[in-house]
Amino acid sequence: MSAPLQFMPRRTSKASLEEMAAITPILAQLRFSDDDIVRLLSVNTPGGLEALRQAAYDLTTAEVGNKVFYRGIVELSNICVLDCYYCGIRKSNRDIERYSLTKDEVIETALWCAEAGYGSCVLQSGERRDKRFVDFVEDCVRKIKTRSVSETLPQGLGITLSLGEQRLETYQRWHAAGATRYLLRIETTNRELFRKIHPEKQSIETRLQALDDLKSAGFQVGTGVMIGLPGQTLEDLAADIRFFEGRDIDMIGMGPYLMSQGGAMRTEGMLEKHKLMPLALKMIAVTRLVLRDVNIASTTALQALEHDGRERGISFGANVTMPNITPRAVRKNYQLYDNKPCTDEDTEDCRSCLEKRVVSAGREVGWNEWGDSRHFGRRQSGSI
Repeated sequence: MSAPLQFMPRRTSKASLEEMAAITPILAQLRFSDDDIVRLLSVNTPGGLEALRQAAYDLTTAEVGNKVFYRGIVELSNICVLDCYYCGIRKSNRDIERYSLTKDEVIETALWCAEAGYGSCVLQSGERRDKRFVDFVEDCVRKIKTRSVSETLPQGLGITLSLGEQRLETYQRWHAAGATRYLLRIETTNRELFRKIHPEKQSIETRLQALDDLKSAGFQVGTGVMIGLPGQTLEDLAADIRFFEGRDIDMIGMGPYLMSQGGAMRTEGMLEKHKLMPLALKMIAVTRLVLRDVNIASTTALQALEHDGRERGISFGANVTMPNITPRAVRKNYQLYDNKPCTDEDTEDCRSCLEKRVVSAGREVGWNEWGDSRHFGRRQSGSI
């Protein structure tokens, strides 16, 4: 097996050695203060970054194993009733072609995951809450579940949903149909910052209620934030990690804030790539150190920053990655941010490419496995 990526030059500077010495006692801890979290997020030398990476990588191996699990993403529609200022498919963007896959297209695309050995799929779309959409998703989930049962997947595909805020009854219906995981990103826990990136009618309170409802419905609950938002501080990011911890979250899906031409924040700017990439990686690593046994995704947005972004995310503590399997004919119309990678890639090409990325980070693929959150299992058993 390949050795994981390294991020420290052969010759270590005095500043690197000093920072490594300063953070080594913190990295050895099982519990972290807010100041500890901010200190680790502020690491700024190659030696310090490598020490942080190694600690997160080793803890990932110890807590959740050496496997990286796939979630094939089916972007079933880019129609959205919301107008989040940062998003390329927000309601007010008139410059994109709207689409909705048919039920057969959704089901057949998801079933490709089972044939490819992925073990799990994600159904994602712009946010809708109308009865037709709720019924559509419920039927898709039930049929994917039934038709994906095989010797290698005796319980069918693992199904994650990422479909926004819904009523508790809707979550219960989708869970009963066979979906077991749900990702609902909060984007930021700083209430003032949340208001700046959302229209007035969208509130953080409804997002918090939805996360509670997901837990009540029995889902493995996932959330996450954007890293590097205009006006965001390291203290904000530390508070985000504390939020994950306090809410007993099972899965984390977060990534760098990237501008979108279809969004309403084009004049706000974004962090330079050479600052944003290490910040995103540090956020993955510190989240791993604090939360320990949760699932953490290495998102596509990392690859939008650097060609090896996803493997870097894995090397810093992620254990899930989400290849895009949306039909190529519509994939270009689901641009949440600019320069989204893999929009023209064939699913088979992506499958082989992604495996190489996982192996280059020193991990192996968990073929034909759901890869459920160990934190969720322990939470259900009462062992945490």
